[in-house]
Amino acid sequence: MKKLFILSAMAITIMACNKQNPLLVSEETPYGVPAFDKIRVEHYEPAFKEAVREYQAEIDAIVNNEEEPSFENTIVALDRSGSLLSKVEGVFFNVLEADGNDKMDAVAEVVTPMVTELSDNILLNEALFGRIKEVYDKRESLDLDSEQMRLLTETYKSFANNGANLNENDKARLKAINQELSLLSLRFGNNVVAETNSIQRFVTDESELSGLPEGAKTAAAEEAAAAGHPGEWLFTPKRTSFTPVLQYCDNRDLRRQLLTDYTIRGNRDNENDNKEVIRRTMQLRIEKAQLLGYECPADYILNDCMAKDSKTVNEFLQSVWAPSLSAAKHEAAELQKLLEEDLPGEKLQPWDWWYYAEKLRKRKYDLNEEQLKPYFELSNVRRGVFALAGKLYGLRFEPLQDMPVYNKEVEVFKVVDESDNLIGILYTDYFPRAGKRPGAWMNNICPQYIDENGIDHRPVIINVGNFNKPTKDNPSLLSMDDVETLFHEFGHALHGLLSRSHYQTLSGTNVPRDFVEMPSQFMENYCYQPDIMRTYAFHYQTGELIPDSLIEKINAAGKFNQGFVETELLSASILDMDYHCLTSADNLDVNQFEAESMQRMSMIPEIIVRYRSTFYNHIFTTGYEAGYYSYTWSAVLDSDAFAAFAETGDITSPEVAARFRHLLEQGGTRDAQELWNEFRGRPANPQFLLRKKGFIQ
Repeated sequence: MKKLFILSAMAITIMACNKQNPLLVSEETPYGVPAFDKIRVEHYEPAFKEAVREYQAEIDAIVNNEEEPSFENTIVALDRSGSLLSKVEGVFFNVLEADGNDKMDAVAEVVTPMVTELSDNILLNEALFGRIKEVYDKRESLDLDSEQMRLLTETYKSFANNGANLNENDKARLKAINQELSLLSLRFGNNVVAETNSIQRFVTDESELSGLPEGAKTAAAEEAAAAGHPGEWLFTPKRTSFTPVLQYCDNRDLRRQLLTDYTIRGNRDNENDNKEVIRRTMQLRIEKAQLLGYECPADYILNDCMAKDSKTVNEFLQSVWAPSLSAAKHEAAELQKLLEEDLPGEKLQPWDWWYYAEKLRKRKYDLNEEQLKPYFELSNVRRGVFALAGKLYGLRFEPLQDMPVYNKEVEVFKVVDESDNLIGILYTDYFPRAGKRPGAWMNNICPQYIDENGIDHRPVIINVGNFNKPTKDNPSLLSMDDVETLFHEFGHALHGLLSRSHYQTLSGTNVPRDFVEMPSQFMENYCYQPDIMRTYAFHYQTGELIPDSLIEKINAAGKFNQGFVETELLSASILDMDYHCLTSADNLDVNQFEAESMQRMSMIPEIIVRYRSTFYNHIFTTGYEAGYYSYTWSAVLDSDAFAAFAETGDITSPEVAARFRHLLEQGGTRDAQELWNEFRGRPANPQFLLRKKGFIQ
């Protein structure tokens, strides 16, 4: 009796705590956004536990339903389940990536296996799969519309591809593999962040920074002062820190040191070393693929993509690699001549490329990127991309004040259409900080879907970046690469915001991996179009619109250095495929494997692969394994899509924009190839990409 009383008291205590947990109660927040201002680290673990419990109860209710399995009581019920966990995950993992800390990492170590176990328990639930299969087997007689049929088909495939047909012993092994992989992914990402934060290079003599723009020096001085080294200059492996040095600094040895700092991360034989993490990850991915009936991880992963298999991807990559490498070799020869003017007898090295490319750009086109930065003030560029969305799709972005945010640097916008209908909420978080992982990305915080009562739940989307922070003298001024990144991630945001799906499983960016980058890369085509630049490129001090002469120089230089850009990108894609076409990794030596991969592709030594293995977050943490090729695959699509506008003589053609918006709204409700063919009237043509890059006439 006493034990029962204690258990009851504990249950009451847990219930009381849950009622105070902002992740578990319906907070009265504007537009239903998360109550970031009230959420604390200690709220996450109990919220996950409750969300997992609730999700499992919803699954049990589907399984135990005594009615005959139907589309509504099984497939739709499954899509509607797990809403609380979706909410908790949407908050936690966004904050973990953008504003994490040691306490958040500790929570992730606890909840990630918990969520992985739940996912496996659902996907490997024999009774649940039995109901799904029963509905799937009679699909032709159910009178389903195309979206319903897509949900049914994708649900069945998801279970089948994740081991639902395995025997019990193999299911148990698959669960163990997935658990270990989830923790390895966390460990890899944490190691990269720790390495990035731990490597610091202080410069004490300003003469060593000859050639470096004043803005970059000021930022480095402020970083040094914040680190307790006033009067010095601090450089780190963060791109916003070392890229200006690679481009402009005359100090060749400093360029070498900083590029080495960047490329050695996770490969220093210390507690953050990722080589063994990679070896074990690949062992498990290979075992998982073979357990599920595939020869290698690539074929398992690609079966649900547009490309379908590794043979198709490898042939595609080789078709683009040859012209890219040829262009890069020509560029290297030009840069070698420039180097010899300064350093006779010296050989061009990777830390020289950006520096001499900048000199060559100046010589050929009289274009210095530092001339442009004053016209690329962050808030102006953002207003420009907002205006473009208005022109294409009739959207308006209204700033919202006093919204709950997880960091004071985050800004929030309400997105509405021409009739003031709510399209969604957009968060932007653009500056680097210690707890933010490198790079730029878009995520759903809350997905779009239409519920059983016909209510359209509009999405909450976030764009995250690592652009230059404002200094005491200047606002945030963007490089050309930063401008393209902002347009790119905004393209992902539009894909999520414009979604019109009934089902969360199919909404927004829930599309094949080699299609998901098309809407984002499509937006990059607009960055330097003259009419678009005139909406955002204003000098931050004078307010002067960028001169036509500079716009002309930018576009004249548009094909400059594209051999380098594509070779750097494609080499990473080929390295990714090399890893995921392995059939054994028991004796994998990461550095040797990477070197042999570069040798097989005849990579020129003047260029380093964009992502060395030990900090290749895309394929070891963020779900792009056997998928980095998708950036180039999607580039073929986006170049062709932009051509559809250009062919009309109006790059914002209302008629073409309406058809493209329809494609975006569909999300994953229809086959990606079918959507593309409907938009363009034919398969994509690679010639548009090769012509845009200047590789063919």
